[in-house]
Amino acid sequence: MKRNVLLLFSKLPEPGLVKTRLTTLKDGMFEPEQAARLYECMLLDVVAIALSAFAKEGRRHPDEAFELVVSTAPAANAAAMEELLAKAGLGPVAVIVDEGATFDEHYDHAFAQAWERGADRILSMGADMPALTEADVTGGFDALRRLDAEPRGGIVLAPDQEMGVSIVGWTRQTPFDHGGVFYNASGLTVLPAYVRKAKEAGLPALYLPPVPDVDTMADLFHAVTLVEALGYCAPFEGAEPPRRTGGALRDLGIDEVRVMPNELRDPRSHLDGGAGRP
Repeated sequence: MKRNVLLLFSKLPEPGLVKTRLTTLKDGMFEPEQAARLYECMLLDVVAIALSAFAKEGRRHPDEAFELVVSTAPAANAAAMEELLAKAGLGPVAVIVDEGATFDEHYDHAFAQAWERGADRILSMGADMPALTEADVTGGFDALRRLDAEPRGGIVLAPDQEMGVSIVGWTRQTPFDHGGVFYNASGLTVLPAYVRKAKEAGLPALYLPPVPDVDTMADLFHAVTLVEALGYCAPFEGAEPPRRTGGALRDLGIDEVRVMPNELRDPRSHLDGGAGRP
């Protein structure tokens, strides 16, 4: 039986330690407690969406197993993470602790633990992606299945909106790691770092649809529009929406985004037959 693991990296949602770029500690507009609550809702939504996708994947692939593993740090936070997920009624979810001197090492340590748990395929992502859909999860594992036929495996990756990667994974036989990818010493951003690393190793890579995450206020404003759209569309697709994030945004009073007219658009008078409409 093939074992599929979704490895979810998440800090505990502690004020002042998560999403600080959304807070007045940096250049955001929220108090640290508000940003932490928003991050908690994003985390719980990502877990719920992944578990819903697993239920459907289990029916599509009854000969495969699916496991959601949350990797957190430091070790002192593991019990609190388990309690948070249990109180939300989300499970089954395993919680592990990743360690290392760099983010690359933390990532590799979590992957190593997932392989030790018997994973044949790992799809990894962060918890700050309220626009994640069940299709992103199932599509990621479908891509990994395609790589089973490759003697040396291969990687799958989905870009985020800022030259990085929101989803990445590979198969057990793939000779690959995260070394030199994050905070690259030469300034290379994460997406090309993964691609070039795969190219140098002679490994195939499969491109997944982009999934935006939320780090900055601009990211959040974009997410507001996506969460509204997903909240409306998901019931028609029989899918799990980011309902908790939607509620948190309403509580924060930013469930709607409006912008000033953009006067930098290309001229249209030669197309519209006049001055054009505002």
